[in-house]
Amino acid sequence: MNEWFKKVMDKAKELWGKSSIVQKVILFAIAAAVIIAIVMTARLSSRPTGHRLFNAPVTDEVQRARILDRLDEARITATVSSDGYITVADESSWYRARSILLSENLVPSNTDPFAGVFDRNWSQTDADQRARLQRAMTEEVKRLIESNADVQNATVIIVFPETALFASDQNPVTASVSLRVNPSSDLLYNRRRLLGIQRLVLNAVEGLREENLVITDNDGNILNNFSDMAELDRVDLVARQQREIQKLETYYRARILKSLQDTLTPDRVRNLDIKIDMDMSKRTSQATTYSPIVIRENDPDLPYDTSEYRDTLPISQQTVTRDWRGTGFNPEGPAGTEGQTPPVYSDMSNVIGSSVETGVTQNNVINTRTTNEEISPNIDRVTVAVNIDGTWTQVLDPKSHEPVVDEETGGLKRTYVPVPREQLEQLVDYVQNAVGYDRSRNYRVTVTNIPFDRSAQFAAEDAAYFRAQQRRLATLLILASVAVILVGFIIFRMVSRELERRRRLREEELLRKQQEARERALWEARDTGVEVTMSVEESRREELQQNAIAMAKDHPEEVALLIRTWLMEES
Repeated sequence: MNEWFKKVMDKAKELWGKSSIVQKVILFAIAAAVIIAIVMTARLSSRPTGHRLFNAPVTDEVQRARILDRLDEARITATVSSDGYITVADESSWYRARSILLSENLVPSNTDPFAGVFDRNWSQTDADQRARLQRAMTEEVKRLIESNADVQNATVIIVFPETALFASDQNPVTASVSLRVNPSSDLLYNRRRLLGIQRLVLNAVEGLREENLVITDNDGNILNNFSDMAELDRVDLVARQQREIQKLETYYRARILKSLQDTLTPDRVRNLDIKIDMDMSKRTSQATTYSPIVIRENDPDLPYDTSEYRDTLPISQQTVTRDWRGTGFNPEGPAGTEGQTPPVYSDMSNVIGSSVETGVTQNNVINTRTTNEEISPNIDRVTVAVNIDGTWTQVLDPKSHEPVVDEETGGLKRTYVPVPREQLEQLVDYVQNAVGYDRSRNYRVTVTNIPFDRSAQFAAEDAAYFRAQQRRLATLLILASVAVILVGFIIFRMVSRELERRRRLREEELLRKQQEARERALWEARDTGVEVTMSVEESRREELQQNAIAMAKDHPEEVALLIRTWLMEES
């Protein structure tokens, strides 16, 4: 391998030595070209891949910001190069972005959305180029329309007529679009979205006019005939105006009703009806106002008015004085010619005397203000009706302070206290100020005092009161029964204890007597010398007695407590 490499190097040196200067220059040029090609290939391969949105840079920063914001809203990732070109990630994003920007008229005016898409080859004829352009344009428009999420399929036909010699014989460019949309979409009835598709096609096809474009649905119904939708637009406008009026009425009603309910409780203020008549027409008015000139403003620190006004203010003045003295004759020149005497003096011909005429011309200035205003919409009239209930009070017994029962109805007796007239007048003033009362516009505010029908409420209150009375009576009866049972039980317990005590006393007396008889018999037997044998029970009792006596001697306090406890239990 080293020998081969050495031979190659020797051969190269030999050739280099035999080469002329021109051959060496050519060899260096070829090597430089190869290096430049490698560097350019590396730089081009390192550039990020993407699709340019327009074939020209967007230099207007405001318009570029609007385009980027709209693409960001549609969740389309776009980048901007240093020279102003906008690039998207892939082809699907390119079609979506183009569709959105064309439909919303956000394409810059200095860019051609379809320029540079198809380049003409030197071997193609004009007819081939027109056919390819027509097919390409149709396919582009179809893809742009189908990029809409609500469009399932779109059929697009664009006809480019042959170029005529005279403009009067030139046929216009025509196009037809048939849309198949999703069943849940409102695209076929949404005028704004249909206008967007129409604007998209008109901007995409050069020379196409609105009257030569037809957009239909699958059933052949024309969708872009917006002149027939004028009546629907008017109905929709009236509906929107009515919604605005209802929204305003709801706002005023909620605000005034809440204020009255906070003052008079919600139970007394239930009904508030408000009707607002609005003029939705657009009117322009022009007015000229003349006002006096302010010489001195009013001093707010003084208790009286110190302002000074003047109707006019002289801006210029001219005084003219004429002095005439008559001589009794009026020379008029030669006979047959018209004289040159001024008319003022000619009228005084053949008059002897003198006169003085003085005239003053004065130009005044005044304040003039011209206003132009556009009114739309305007509230013509407001009508408010409010009904307020009085207060109901229950009649109480002065002695027991319990509600009085009406014998005629069987319910509780109540009295109605109407709203005082002074309070009604104050409420009228309050409502008028709340709605901006204007008497010149025939505003009407009515506050009435009509009692509410509270039959169901009173029936429920009466039923609750009588149920409470019944529960209280039943509770008293139950407590009384429990008290009687307790008293009977206590009496029974006392009687039973008394009987038990008497029975025990009798038994103790009987036992005491038996014990005495037994002891007496024992003593008698002892006295006579007879041996007496005791039974087991008597021996046990004797032992217990001896133990009790011994315990009483050893622990007298404990025995006393035990006896006291027995006595307390027996008592």
